[in-house]
Parts: sequence; C-alpha cells; structure tokens
Amino acid sequence: MKILTRITVAAAAMAAVLGTAPAMAEDKITAVHAFPPFLVYTKTFLAMVEDINERGKGIVQIEVRGGPEAIGMFQQPAAVRDGVVDMVHTPGSFYGKNVPEIDAMVASRVTPMEARANGGAAVMDAAHQKRFNVKHLGWIDGGIKFHIYMNSEPKFRDDGILDLTGVKLRDNPIYHAFFTALNATTSSMPATEVYSALEKGVVDAAAWTEIGIPQLKWNEFLKYRVDPTFYNTDIGVIMNMDSWNGLSYESKKLIQDVVVEWEEKSWNDRQADVATDAKVLADGGMTFISLSEEAGKAYQKMADDAAWARMKERVGDDPVYDELRKLYAGE
Repeated sequence: MKILTRITVAAAAMAAVLGTAPAMAEDKITAVHAFPPFLVYTKTFLAMVEDINERGKGIVQIEVRGGPEAIGMFQQPAAVRDGVVDMVHTPGSFYGKNVPEIDAMVASRVTPMEARANGGAAVMDAAHQKRFNVKHLGWIDGGIKFHIYMNSEPKFRDDGILDLTGVKLRDNPIYHAFFTALNATTSSMPATEVYSALEKGVVDAAAWTEIGIPQLKWNEFLKYRVDPTFYNTDIGVIMNMDSWNGLSYESKKLIQDVVVEWEEKSWNDRQADVATDAKVLADGGMTFISLSEEAGKAYQKMADDAAWARMKERVGDDPVYDELRKLYAGE
C-alpha cells in the first residue's frame, strides 16, 4: 500500500511539473510586399498570409509591415536576403542578376502546378538557396502574361513585328532584354512612379500584365494594347534561409502547404480576372491591335529567346540551364 502511495505521489508531482512547463513558442515572421495594397497581386498575398495566420494560431504568425512605402520595391529582395525582414512577396526579376534561373519562370510554358509536379519548383528553390540565401516558397499568381500598352498607334517593321524605335517605354528588369531587341528607348522605374511619368510625358508606353491597368489608372493615358501577350508573371514568396531554418517543423510544414495550395488557387482566380479587365479596357475606349499570326509567333519567340539568352549569359556552363529549359519549356 505504501509503495503504491509513493508511486501515486511521484506521478502527481511529475504531472504538475509538465502542466506548468511553457508551451512551444509561436514563431513570428515579418514580411513586406512589392506592390501597393490595391493591386490584385498584393491582395492575393495578404489573403494567403491571413490564411496562414488563421491556421497557424499557436504555431506561426506573419506580421506584414507594408509594401514599397516601407522598403523600396527594388530593395526588398536584398532586405530579405540580409535578414532585415524575413519574407517578401516580389517578382523574381527584381533580383534576377543574383538568381538568373528566375528567367525560366519568365519564359515558362508550364503552370506553377506543373513546375511543382515535374521538379522545376525544387530546382528553382535550390538555386535561390545557393545564390541568394533565401528559400523560394512558391510561384503565386502565375499564368498571367504581359502586353505593351501605348499612348499612340503602334508601328510595325516590314516583317510585321512591333517597331519601338523612338518610343519612350517604361522598363523594369523582366522586360529589358526584349525591349532592347525591339529598339525601344527605355526608362526603368517602379510601378508606383509610372502614372506621374505618363502624365508628364517622361514615358509614352508601358508594359504590364493582362490585369491591373484599370486599378493603376494608366489607361487614362494609354490607349492601345498590343497583342499577343508575352512572358509570364514571376511573382513569388521568398524567405531568408536563416529565418526559415529557425522555424519549427510545424511552422515550416504549415507555411509550405498553404503556399502550394495558393499556387493553384491564385492561378485559377487570375484567369477569370483577365477577361474582366480586358472588358473594362475595351469599354473605356482602348484599342487592341494584333500582330498577324506569323508575326505574333515571331514576336513571342523574340521575347522567350531574350530571356533564355540572358539566363545563359549569367549562368554560363552551369547544367542548370539545360535542366530548367527541359522543366519549364519542355525542351
């Protein structure tokens, strides 16, 4: 009887100790986003963060500290690499010189879901870890392509391809190689400065995705859209590797699982937005001008070739070039 009593007392004491032990600390992550909050791309990211925070109560929480007003959009990738913030939602081309493999997403012929299934996403993540001290968590709002929008009727070469000679075109890193091939005069600037640049005549044309022009109000100045589309959005979520490695297993799994879910959800959602925004632009008086089928194919090939050539120049003889062409372009 005495032995049983001692065991019972010992068990009760152990239970008391365990009961007062602190619970596992909730992981905290800081984040910023490249674009203003009214753009659909940022809305996607904020909704994804809300999803993570809801499902991650007691496990992990993400604190969004703002967008380009907090850290300049072109400075954000370096900020996450250096640990100033833990996470950023940004186009890969903003840091393409550091991770040239991102051009595989730019010229991709596969969806984010296909790239994840065929191993392309894993190769992309490995390149980010190796070259930039970040983890590439996922490709969000993929499947959206680009147009060139102009304030005057476009001109064409003898072969039917767009001629941008003399056109002052807003540029950023994703387009530059292609615009150079089209003989444009380019001015690189953040998206937040384009409205003013159009208003003042600093630029008279700009490239942007199939969606977002009405929200940016650039259609107040841009009256022509050139078809066909080219390239793909390369917007991703990247996270500082030291911050990532400091998370619990539960936090890592939850974040990665949610991002993968949102790759597909955002792809599906954005396809519907393409038709909606095109109607808004057409109803507002924008004229859509199409290249011939033959010239259009040549135009798109020029764009893809420029992206792959830029990547090849940057990676040199690294076999990752051929690997990514196979995974992202099926070549």
